[in-house]
Amino acid sequence: MVKVKICGICHESEISIMNELVPDFVGFVFVRKSRHFISPEHAGYLRSKLRQGIKSVGVFANESLQSVAMCVETAGLSMVQLHGEETAEYIAALREYMRCPIMKVYKVAKPQDAEKALYSTADYVMLDGGNAGDGKTFDWSLLGRMRRKFFLSGGLTPENITQALLLDPQPYALNTNSGVEAHRTKDFRKVMKFILGVKSFKKSGAR
Repeated sequence: MVKVKICGICHESEISIMNELVPDFVGFVFVRKSRHFISPEHAGYLRSKLRQGIKSVGVFANESLQSVAMCVETAGLSMVQLHGEETAEYIAALREYMRCPIMKVYKVAKPQDAEKALYSTADYVMLDGGNAGDGKTFDWSLLGRMRRKFFLSGGLTPENITQALLLDPQPYALNTNSGVEAHRTKDFRKVMKFILGVKSFKKSGAR
C-alpha cells in the first residue's frame, strides 16, 4: 500500500484539492529560501481546514530545536521532515522537545548515501537527489537493496510514478511537489492523476 505525500502546500485552494483527492500526507515548507515557504501561523490555519486523517508534515533545514518545536505546536503538525545537515545527536535532542515522528532526508548521489539512510536514527527516511525542488530524478539504481521503509522524492510526476512503483524494494511513499503544479500552484488534474496512478497500482499490481 504505497502512500502519497504532496508537499509545498501554500494556499487554501490547494487545501481544497487535498481534501477532495485525499493524499496520505501534505507538506508545509518552513525553509525560508524555498518559494513554497509559509509561516507557522498560516500553516496552522491551512491545517485547520485540512480533512481529518491527512497527516501534516513540516519541512525544515538546519533550524534550531526551539524553532522546530514552536512550529510543530503552532501549526499542529503530525510529523517533522529534516532537509538539512541534521545529525543523530540533533534528532535525539529534538525528541526531547516534541513527540511527533521525525523523518530525515538523504540526498543520494552514490551507494554510500543510501547506506547512511539505512542506519538513520530517524523514524522515517526520505531519499532524494540533487537540490531540493529542482524537479529532477536521481539514479534509482543507487538505492540498492534498501532494507527499511523509505519515502522516494525528486522529480516525481504522474508520468513516471509507474517506474517508481516497480522499484525493488518498493517505496513506502512517493513525495511530489512541483511535479503536480501548473503556474506555480498545485493543479487538480495533475494531483488527481498522481494519486489515482498510485491507488490503481495498489489494486492491480505491475502493469
